[in-house]
Amino acid sequence: MIYWQVFGWTFFLVSLWLCRSPLGWQKMRTEKDYQHLVFASGIILFCLWALKAGISEGLDIHFLGMTVLTLCHGPRIAIWISVIPLTLMVGFGLLPFADVGLYAFTTAVLPAVVSYAIFLLSYRYLSHHLFIYIFIAGFLNAAFTIVFHLCTVSTGYWVSGLHGWDTILDNYLTLALLIWFPEGLLNGMAVTLLAVYRPHWLRTFYDREYLSPDR
Repeated sequence: MIYWQVFGWTFFLVSLWLCRSPLGWQKMRTEKDYQHLVFASGIILFCLWALKAGISEGLDIHFLGMTVLTLCHGPRIAIWISVIPLTLMVGFGLLPFADVGLYAFTTAVLPAVVSYAIFLLSYRYLSHHLFIYIFIAGFLNAAFTIVFHLCTVSTGYWVSGLHGWDTILDNYLTLALLIWFPEGLLNGMAVTLLAVYRPHWLRTFYDREYLSPDR
């Protein structure tokens, strides 16, 4: 298990280094409203990650929320924001410090990258329509991302020998059939509300393209 922990910490720290954003830090220092948005995003993410449920001990699932976070801030800032809930989870004893790297890699880094990749594909190959943005980049994106997350974690459990495949399949992986729709709905509703009431909070939402009169 120690090897997986070292693997997780290594990739998480490398991801933070690669995702450093001078413009993002400058915006944080100069715009108080953006500071509030960043910290509020971190607290909401902590609430989503702290509410866990599962059939078997050690095989818990929770909402991710990384899709809407990525659409709001971009993948680099979203990964850095994940440091806030991770710190709180360690502080409240919900996550062992040694597992932070691996947990962050599977719960924050990979979902952020997958979510942004799906958004880019939808932006490039589909019509720039508000419904496409909400349904594809928001709802279906989040649904696919959490299924990908569960498959990745399941593979890690199986390869590391923490749980047998039958246990993983019956008590963890099958929950993907239940969680994909709520995750998609949660992110889709959040994206819808933001696009209507706070479009300037969505970094990936472009008014001139998605809300042009000819659409």
